[in-house]
Amino acid sequence: MEIKVLGPGCKKCNTLAEATNKAIGELAIEANVEKIDDMVKILSYGVMSTPALVINEKVVFSGKVPSVSEIKEFIQNA
Repeated sequence: MEIKVLGPGCKKCNTLAEATNKAIGELAIEANVEKIDDMVKILSYGVMSTPALVINEKVVFSGKVPSVSEIKEFIQNA
């Protein structure tokens, strides 16, 4: 599973990355998490509000930091 955290490196983006790693750990799954801070790449996903979460190249959430339980749902539904 490929997961990307999109954002310019702000506190919310780092919080989303940490929460995503926690969700992966709780689910005990294999996943690669990549942080993307290049605005051109972020815009290529159609994201206008960061932070955003991309799972298997599909934007599943943007604009705020979801809870760990919400992130787990996004992962399980991917």
